[in-house]
Amino acid sequence: MDWLTRFPHLNDDTLRLLKKSIDESFRAFTRAYGGGIEAFFQPLQYFLIQSERFMTLTPWPIILLLIAAIAWIATRSWKIVAGAVVTLLIIGFFDMWDDTMKTISMIFVCTVLSIVLGIPIGIAMSRSDRLQSWISPILDVMQTMPSFVYLIPVVMLLGIGKVPGLIAVVIYAIPPMIRLTNLGIRQVDRDVLEAADAFGSSSWQKLKNVQLPLALPTIMAGINQTIMMALAMVVIASMIGVQGLGQPVLKAIANQYFTLGIFNGMAIVGIAIIFDRVSQAYGKRLQRHLEVVHG
Repeated sequence: MDWLTRFPHLNDDTLRLLKKSIDESFRAFTRAYGGGIEAFFQPLQYFLIQSERFMTLTPWPIILLLIAAIAWIATRSWKIVAGAVVTLLIIGFFDMWDDTMKTISMIFVCTVLSIVLGIPIGIAMSRSDRLQSWISPILDVMQTMPSFVYLIPVVMLLGIGKVPGLIAVVIYAIPPMIRLTNLGIRQVDRDVLEAADAFGSSSWQKLKNVQLPLALPTIMAGINQTIMMALAMVVIASMIGVQGLGQPVLKAIANQYFTLGIFNGMAIVGIAIIFDRVSQAYGKRLQRHLEVVHG
């Protein structure tokens, strides 16, 4: 009756050999192509390093004014601008300015990369049901796979450093960008598309002038979610050398420094709130503008 209490499984030796063969195959792939893959990501590393240098080496009053200006241009709201400035002043007052600037530069690069990759993939998915059926399971895996697991193949391929952390963060954060771009375009009213066809619009004109403007609120929600997920990944990415607010949190966990963890955790929350409010307000302003332009 042992079969009732013990689930049938592969023979232990067979299972061990299977795992060993997969590990050895991946190591062989890493040895053969790791250098080429690392060279491929060199421009990304340069972009990330330059972004971090700008944020950390520029005098803090200039950075504060620049962030305030961006917030004002995006939102036209003094309340949001004042909230962002006060939050950053408090963060700096508690000696977390440099780590915060490193985190912001990482999130900025991750968001730009997610938008550049995610929106075209989402548009392609919206135009093909077959492509959507292929990509959706991949996105399901990306969203449900434990975030620590992303670090294993990335570190084996590229080692410890900024770029492996950046890639892990993008893999974790990009699915909402793709899904919501696809969803927003698919939800555009068919009557509107038929009217655009009746006026002789090409596929590109219909996408640029009709589908993307109407899908903008959903796309902006995707950008917002991508930023939030990237911030959530900051602490985990610090395990493979990503500098910023995640490393003090990791140190606090390892050494049971309660105050250090709380302070840096609250700084991450503050950045998240700034990004959230600015991106949401910008999306609403852009939508109102397009409604006025298109009547």
